[in-house]
Amino acid sequence: MQRRPRRNRRSAAIRNLVRETRLHPSQLILPLFIIDGSNIKIEISSMPGNFRMSLDNLLKEIEEAVELGIESIILFPGVEENLKDSIASYADAEDNFYLKAAVKIKQNFPNIHLISDVAMDPYSSDGHDGLVKNGQILNDETLPILGKMSVAQAKAGFDWLGPSDMMDGRIGYIRETLDLAGYSNTGILAYTAKYASAFYGPFRDALDSAPKAGDKKTYQMDPSNRYEAQIEAELDELEGADVLMVKPALHYLDVISDLKSISNLPIAAYHVSGECAMLTAACQNGWLEYEKAMPEALTSIHRAGADIILTYFAKDFAKFHKAGKV
Repeated sequence: MQRRPRRNRRSAAIRNLVRETRLHPSQLILPLFIIDGSNIKIEISSMPGNFRMSLDNLLKEIEEAVELGIESIILFPGVEENLKDSIASYADAEDNFYLKAAVKIKQNFPNIHLISDVAMDPYSSDGHDGLVKNGQILNDETLPILGKMSVAQAKAGFDWLGPSDMMDGRIGYIRETLDLAGYSNTGILAYTAKYASAFYGPFRDALDSAPKAGDKKTYQMDPSNRYEAQIEAELDELEGADVLMVKPALHYLDVISDLKSISNLPIAAYHVSGECAMLTAACQNGWLEYEKAMPEALTSIHRAGADIILTYFAKDFAKFHKAGKV
């Protein structure tokens, strides 16, 4: 045989030389959940190893992540029901604990790359990402609410804003609103292809953010659709997005690959709570080896074309990387 591919697999040194995909902790974004109060750290039952934390404990968590080489954090708020209303007015309130936390985080960790969540659902009494009237999600009427929220988050110090609502036109509206308010350097991580997935359950447990009625299928994408994501990507890019994201990740590797092939923008992928919970449960039951299965899952997402990965495994991957295990 003239060609023997196994020659390039003979030793660890050779395999390292010819390795095509290399993932580094600096390419990972760690999602964290914050709640109001102090000295609070409550484990999320459906997401072992992940917690709802008050700011004091969150700062300790960020410090540990930074020491491991993680440079980016995305922050999600768990808001008390009595602060929610139909127009999400608490989202840009002066006493909003989420916005105050962002200020404190940037004071303590000025070099951390801090990313927000832009959507109505954490603050909405309806639990939807858009404004609800007569059972309908109103697209254009939602945009000014998202715009006000975005300016408040930029003012608080978030470096990137993450519009996760999937309203049509929201990237352009937010970009224009930020620019007019003097925040032209604040970036937009667009949830470009966010699917109406069955794998968000643990996340909604973490934030108690499930819809009070109906579902999100009129604005989140149909899991059966692949090429529709290219339409969303084209629109988000034209409207001023800085990064395009696919959510979920593992079950949408084809979509990640597609967007990577058509866009010159960085591509992100959200390795969502249900995907992580499945792997965690299998490892806890002894069916898989965590130290092997977890890095393989993240590598597959990167190999498909994701330059950036949001994952609850970010700290563990960084630990393995530091120890030379990945």
